[in-house]
Amino acid sequence: MGVLNVILSVVLILAALFMIVTVLLQSSKAEGIGAVSGQVDSYFSKNKAKTVEAKLALGTKIAATVFVVLSLVMLLVK
Repeated sequence: MGVLNVILSVVLILAALFMIVTVLLQSSKAEGIGAVSGQVDSYFSKNKAKTVEAKLALGTKIAATVFVVLSLVMLLVK
């Protein structure tokens, strides 16, 4: 294994771990049964965490893109 493969492998593992963490930190968007039982979020409670949720979603998209691109690069390098 060359130095390039080791560096790409480490970055790939870090991207995978970051993607796992960001996915696990996101709240579920399932309202289904809660709406039936009368549990409705107010306007303020929905928008309070919107910036955090948006940042987590963006981080997940970036990590997934890096993961896929690095996987393809490692396939071509070998």
